[in-house]
Amino acid sequence: MSAEAASNNPERSRRDWRIWFGITATVGWIALGSQYILGVVGLGPFLSLPADGIGGFLEGAFAPLAFLWLVIGFFLQQRELSQNTEAIRMQYDIMRKAADQAEIQARAISLNELHQHRETFLRVVDIVSKQMGVIAGFLYMSSATQAGDEVRDDIAELWTRLGSGDPEVFSRQLMAAYYGETPGSETARKLFWSTEVRARHATNFSQVFERLLANAEACDMDRTIRDALEGGTHGIIHRLMTESRPQPA
Repeated sequence: MSAEAASNNPERSRRDWRIWFGITATVGWIALGSQYILGVVGLGPFLSLPADGIGGFLEGAFAPLAFLWLVIGFFLQQRELSQNTEAIRMQYDIMRKAADQAEIQARAISLNELHQHRETFLRVVDIVSKQMGVIAGFLYMSSATQAGDEVRDDIAELWTRLGSGDPEVFSRQLMAAYYGETPGSETARKLFWSTEVRARHATNFSQVFERLLANAEACDMDRTIRDALEGGTHGIIHRLMTESRPQPA
């Protein structure tokens, strides 16, 4: 027998005890009334009574039985209401647990989607970083002051390092050129905006980086990725470009 069935047995026993008590009392009371009519009053005299007399006798005789069954019904109804209330409470607990479980599952799905989105975005960051590395390479070549064999050999080595998986190699060279002179807006304008070719490359670099930051908002709730991008070499170059950008007349 299960625990639930065992716990319900006392309730059923008490309910059956009340019903059987009512039935026994009813049968006993009717038997006593019949014995009184047959033994004391007599069946003939009883039947010869007027209808209102018989009705009054039966009304008085069955009034205790009516009250007894009223009390029994009250206790049975109270027990049923208690059981229904307990069943409703259990259903509420089940629904609340189901809602909590659904919320946990929704949160897990959301975190999984965020993780997948972040993984995809990090792969995009790798591709875009290589693209900005190429743009920085063009900008560095344009800003080189000498075109001798030594410079060309150095640039060729830098392009080799870029192709080997170092997308920030030219950005580091631009930073070295910036800090190798007197750092300031004039030096930055000379590196990035002094000619039409440099301005075009700098504008392209800034636009690509700003689009990358905008796309990071969807999967970077705590700004970890954004801070890492802005604090990297490409981010520093973008900041120098933005601070030294000539204002339109």
